[in-house]
Amino acid sequence: MAANQGARRRLSTEERREQLLSVGERLFSESPYDEVWIEQVAEIAGVSRGLLYHYFPTKRDFFAAVVERESERMLRMSAAVPGVPVREQLAAGLDAYLEYVRTHAHGYRAFHRADASGDQSVRRVYRRALAAQERQILATLAADPEFGPLAQTRPDLQLAVRGWLGFITAVSLEWLRGSDLSREQVRDLCARALLGVI
Repeated sequence: MAANQGARRRLSTEERREQLLSVGERLFSESPYDEVWIEQVAEIAGVSRGLLYHYFPTKRDFFAAVVERESERMLRMSAAVPGVPVREQLAAGLDAYLEYVRTHAHGYRAFHRADASGDQSVRRVYRRALAAQERQILATLAADPEFGPLAQTRPDLQLAVRGWLGFITAVSLEWLRGSDLSREQVRDLCARALLGVI
């Protein structure tokens, strides 16, 4: 028995938080927000509900943390590759985005519904995620030989990129509702829309 107790290592605060977020990410990707229960998260993680609430005071706080973590992951997945033209990167970045949307459909839907519901903690995460995506796209355009000079003379470019992000969100949500379009067709539609806007 002592050997078994010695084999179990107590998780650090950060490791425990990551474990809980991983469980939440899986559950929110598989089920709508209202069907995920804190008790379920605690049971899968092997912790008490009280410990979960120690890390995340409410279910909304927990959901917001899961969404923030996933937003950061998606930003890393779709990060620009220095020196590669925007036109070449666009398809790969959209493929990564749409794969994320497809594999995290419930979480993606819940995230956008939560923003519309007016919940402030989720809305802050939502706005930060969109702002980060916007900055990443603008920086990529500015560094591109083809689009960089144009970006410097277009004061409306930030607004155009923001509008395009709204467009791909709407298209992605419709696609999840059961559109007949393939992922490649949706990707090409979104790519053409960005290139048309800029």
